[in-house]
Amino acid sequence: MNSHDRLLPLELMRSGEWAEVREVVGCQSSVSRMAELGLRTGSRLRVLRQGKTCLLQLGGSKLSLRPDDKTQVFVRPLARAV
Repeated sequence: MNSHDRLLPLELMRSGEWAEVREVVGCQSSVSRMAELGLRTGSRLRVLRQGKTCLLQLGGSKLSLRPDDKTQVFVRPLARAV
C-alpha cells in the first residue's frame, strides 16, 4: 500500500500538506454542519496551520476548525494539489 493510499485523522496532517476528505464521522448534525462548511467526502483541502485550532484552505475559502471529540475527519494525503 502506497503511503498516499492510507487514511489519517485530519489532525495528523502537517502545515502545507494537501489531502482529500474520505470520511466524516460523528452525529448527523455535526456531519451536516461540516458539509455545510465544505468539509465533506471528496473535498480537497490544504492544511495552512496545524494545531489545536487548525486553519484549512478549502477551494477559495479558509476554515478555522477546532478538534471535537464527537466528530472525526479522515483524509487521504495527496502528493500535491490536484
